[in-house]
Amino acid sequence: MKNKGVYIGIFGKRNQGKSALINALTGQQTAIVSEVAGTTTDPVRKSMEIFGIGPVVLVDTAGLDDDSELGRQRMRKTKAVFSEIDLALLVFSGNAWGREEADLAAIFTQREIPFVLVHNQSDLLTLDKELQSRLEKQYQVPVMDCSALQRTGIPELVQAMVRQIPASAYLSTNMVEDLVKSGELVVLVMPQDGEAPEGRLILPQVQMIRDLLDIHAIPVPLQPEELPLFLKMQRPSLVITDSQVFAQVRQSVPEDLPLTSFSILLARAKGHFDACLLGTPHIGQLQDDDHVLMLESCTHVTSCEDIGRVKIPRLMQQFTGKRLHFTFVSALDPLPDLSGFALACQCGACMVTKRQIANRLKKITDYPLPLTNYGMAIAYMTGIFDRVTSMFK
Repeated sequence: MKNKGVYIGIFGKRNQGKSALINALTGQQTAIVSEVAGTTTDPVRKSMEIFGIGPVVLVDTAGLDDDSELGRQRMRKTKAVFSEIDLALLVFSGNAWGREEADLAAIFTQREIPFVLVHNQSDLLTLDKELQSRLEKQYQVPVMDCSALQRTGIPELVQAMVRQIPASAYLSTNMVEDLVKSGELVVLVMPQDGEAPEGRLILPQVQMIRDLLDIHAIPVPLQPEELPLFLKMQRPSLVITDSQVFAQVRQSVPEDLPLTSFSILLARAKGHFDACLLGTPHIGQLQDDDHVLMLESCTHVTSCEDIGRVKIPRLMQQFTGKRLHFTFVSALDPLPDLSGFALACQCGACMVTKRQIANRLKKITDYPLPLTNYGMAIAYMTGIFDRVTSMFK
């Protein structure tokens, strides 16, 4: 089990010391601190380590109480952070707990976002014990008193944060621990084409190698053209391939040898496997002029070999024989109106957290819109969908 990164959002009205709190937590001048209200505009992100949690990303947000047009724009960006975070710190000071704080606490409760109430600037006025007791009873969360500028109460706040963060936020399940055993060979088919980054491996490949090493299995990375020769010499327990070479790899892998892809295993680890399993066959039901929503969870420079923007759309039109239209959404950008789409296709989501992808895809499945992912879509259109998913059913 390993830490996959925890997102922590800092919220509150202007001039409550949110930026100073980030600086206290990071131990450095990460955010601009000023007596001028509204210094923080767009959300500011800072990566750090917190003992007991590991890698975290702190997100400093704009104040809740700016009623100007610019303030409303900033608030829209602040609210967009809700879908990213695993923990919220709601900062207030001067024992002033009002409508803005209560509304935000209600949102966290409704969205099931763990949170901690932080009474800051205790060097000016300490937290009223009666208010602390009332808030703890009402929200069933820690209410901490600290001074970000004086750096007092920060260790106790960190301990409260550690207690509030669910283990699922920072412990990721090994993608293959229930599929292979210690000492078994696992072949990783990793084509190094024009889309492969110069001098390094893509993140899903790195994650898979690490997961195999963690359970003391033996990863064997190779390219598609090397696979037939290796299989003549050794029989692995599992073959995991880049989805885009399914057609080539299936010719070399015997039917009785388990075969799947990085993208399919990522969908299983991130929690949207079942939705993709149900939604993938809808590819065969697409009609002329249907719209397909392509969801990428990172931003990158595209090329003529791009899997999500070029190869899958081309394959989908060839497979269906239909004239299809594709809309692309990158990273965690807002989703368009879903009413005009017949299918959504999600990438492996290696760059985002489980909570982030769950929040995004919940909108898809709640609509409801059929969902597939890159690996399952390619497998379906290559004719091996049942084979590469059967080991998980």
